[in-house]
Amino acid sequence: MAASARITVAAMAVIALAASLCWVSASASSVGEFVHNTISSHKIVIFSKTYCPYCNRAKAVFKELNQVPYVVELDERDDGSKIQDYLINIVGKRTVPQVFINGKHLGGSDDTVEAYESGLLAKLLGIETQAHDDL
Repeated sequence: MAASARITVAAMAVIALAASLCWVSASASSVGEFVHNTISSHKIVIFSKTYCPYCNRAKAVFKELNQVPYVVELDERDDGSKIQDYLINIVGKRTVPQVFINGKHLGGSDDTVEAYESGLLAKLLGIETQAHDDL
């Protein structure tokens, strides 16, 4: 009897472990789907945090260009940390902001400002720009 009870307990532990691994995998999969769907569904995407000055700087660039980005505020989402972890797979960094234009990674705040000042950002967005102040 004791041996069969141990086997039953061991079997239940294996089932619980397998169920938790499936949940983690499904969770990671849904985060990945969200990230990829968001990037591919919007012209401009910024993964951001509300309190981050670098994120605010990147968002200001698009305001200056009269463009409205789709902003994912990671600090306002329950899965924000998981999204940030997932971004490592795409961009090699966990930092914010991470800016995507037409499905392609542009970079962070400095990259966005540099692209703005050089005119590359307007070109990527297909818009005409007037002279602008440095940000």
